Amino acid sequence: MEAGQNPSNWRRLLNQKTYFLSCGTVFFVVAVAHLARLIFGWKIAIAGWTIPHWISIPGFIVSGVLSVWGFVLASRAKATAE
Repeated sequence: MEAGQNPSNWRRLLNQKTYFLSCGTVFFVVAVAHLARLIFGWKIAIAGWTIPHWISIPGFIVSGVLSVWGFVLASRAKATAE
């Protein structure tokens, strides 16, 4: 198979359950990073601007909700496609 070509069984490899589990895991990691920043008081500066800690509160809530939503949808999705 050459670069840029999809495998013939791509539908089996990437089904809804896999997609939702992947998204749920990514958002879970982001939520944990926001929570760790709040707990440990890590400072983040971008181009000389120090990001306030309160930014991590909605970041934790939104990414946490998206993570839970992804895992719930993964539990309801069919395990295999066709």
